[in-house]
Amino acid sequence: MANAATQSNVRRLKDMGVRVLPPAEGFLAEGYTAVGRMPDLDVIQLFVDTYQAKQPLAGKQVLVSAGGTQERIDPVRYIGNDSSGKMGTAVANAAAAAGADVTLVATKMLPVLPAVDAVYVTSAAEMHDAMLANFEGADLVVMAAAVADFRPTTVSGNKIKKQSGDDALHLDLVQNPDILAEMGAQKSHQYLVGFAAETNDLVANAQAKLERKGADMIVANPVGYGQGFNTDTDTVTILRPDQAPLALDEAAKTEVASTIVRLAAMAM
Repeated sequence: MANAATQSNVRRLKDMGVRVLPPAEGFLAEGYTAVGRMPDLDVIQLFVDTYQAKQPLAGKQVLVSAGGTQERIDPVRYIGNDSSGKMGTAVANAAAAAGADVTLVATKMLPVLPAVDAVYVTSAAEMHDAMLANFEGADLVVMAAAVADFRPTTVSGNKIKKQSGDDALHLDLVQNPDILAEMGAQKSHQYLVGFAAETNDLVANAQAKLERKGADMIVANPVGYGQGFNTDTDTVTILRPDQAPLALDEAAKTEVASTIVRLAAMAM
């Protein structure tokens, strides 16, 4: 792949407007590891499925979070939620297909395009640190992760055992940092998108979150009992300051992600 003639041909293709999927790094037939391996089939399929003729985010830096965090109780148990990371990862891929360089901070390992730099974390504290470390250089930030609101004040070094005669386990919890609100207070040039996963009063709760968190857009989606989390489709309502709520019909999360990216790109 690094051969001068090969690079010249790739540049010529790009100059002609051809979109090129770069090779992957891995073990080659020649017996060593290098860039030049055919990408995995799911990445090739993703490249085809997310193709966009226009690239409104070309030259932009995009930061996305995805997945549900895990807050450890002991070495084998944690507080978590049902978020699969599919929506956040779909947003990251849609932004990459729109020409952006993307950093994805995620708790789940799902297929991503080569333009997506995936950073994997587990807890809310780790996600907070990774998001804030990449925040200043971002043009568009999409906080799609389902971050646990609370974590145990202490984590046991050993598995907690049942106690004879004691039917209850008492956990002391403390609030996790509010990543979206912190970014909303710090933003300068960034366009900030948050998500509101709600079980009731969807639009009212999302509208309050839009105002409270300093976001430029809130994507509200109903969750629970087969809705939202861990599904391939979603039904969302998009809220923005001084605009009427935009309710979208149920669609694949990849389609919803493309809509979010398109609307954000238009507003930036």
